[in-house]
Amino acid sequence: MKVAMYYNNHDVRLEEQEIPTIGDDEVLMQVMACGICGSDVMEWYRVQKAPRVLGHEVAGIVSDVGKDVKNWEPGERIVATHHVPCNSCRYCLEGHHSVCDSLRTTNFHPGGFSEYLRLPGINVDRGLLRLPDELSFDQGTFVEPIGCAVRGQRFAGVAPGKSVLIIGSGISGLLHLKLAKAQGCGPIFATDIHPYRTDFAKRVGADETFLACPPEVDPGTTDLDSCSFESINIPEMVKEANDGCPIDVVIVCAGAPQAMAQALESVDRGGTVLFFAPTRPDIRTEIDVWDLWKNEITLTTSYAASERDLLAGIALLNSGEIDVTDMITHKFPLAETQKGFELMDAGGESMKVIIEPWAE
Repeated sequence: MKVAMYYNNHDVRLEEQEIPTIGDDEVLMQVMACGICGSDVMEWYRVQKAPRVLGHEVAGIVSDVGKDVKNWEPGERIVATHHVPCNSCRYCLEGHHSVCDSLRTTNFHPGGFSEYLRLPGINVDRGLLRLPDELSFDQGTFVEPIGCAVRGQRFAGVAPGKSVLIIGSGISGLLHLKLAKAQGCGPIFATDIHPYRTDFAKRVGADETFLACPPEVDPGTTDLDSCSFESINIPEMVKEANDGCPIDVVIVCAGAPQAMAQALESVDRGGTVLFFAPTRPDIRTEIDVWDLWKNEITLTTSYAASERDLLAGIALLNSGEIDVTDMITHKFPLAETQKGFELMDAGGESMKVIIEPWAE
């Protein structure tokens, strides 16, 4: 079979591997579509494990099943998650499935940017879900990222009527925007350093957007770490747009220190900041604990998704409460996976990039 082997963001090669052999409790999945996640292009993290086949936002078809697999048959339309929890440790029992040791060590083989996947028994048992006939495989690639957003907003206490600020309007930011809108939040504001993304956020439902980059700076070609953003006062701009009030829930979907500082300055008393995007491990951010304490600010984080979140994602897609078709900007066959990575890495005029392994 063909796979797209990752070496770095600008070196993804079409290579050949044997179709995986499945065990008695395993499933062979034919991958019909796989989204490129923002985490796939975090080169500082991914290149340490290269070469490998990446891709975890997968949708496809059951191609074969092991003799002990009872509830699945060839031909069924499915989505699969790569990391699955044990559901029995103290973390899982307390609702923190994504910090379970099992979730952090499980995976499927070789990766979603391939023609076929082997789903281990534990993934079949706890991470394999049916894709409704009404949803396309491309839509199916959104189940995992929407599930992650569902989990994050649950942790952050997002609820109808709350004002929301989303810092970073890439794919995860826009999914948070759509989910907050579906939950009856408002007003909803969004920021980004790229005009393309703030325009996109406005088109898909933001009440107002703010460009968090000086007009003289080209975010596509400039070293942003060397730039000063002091002339752009996002917290004041958002407060003015929100009738003079700070924000109930701030969702940080950008890993830059400036984004985190803006979030802490934008949240209202009694409000919540959700750190959804990771920073590099070497990044340190100063936090004024006095302000957090006297204003009863809640800081929370969220990583990955549990089965509950993934099922919620499927339901949101299938009901039409969240439409993702307007977010798909590019689709490539497996042989052109590198183009997709370069588009995502550039952070320019692209949003959701999907690889279709069986497309010509």
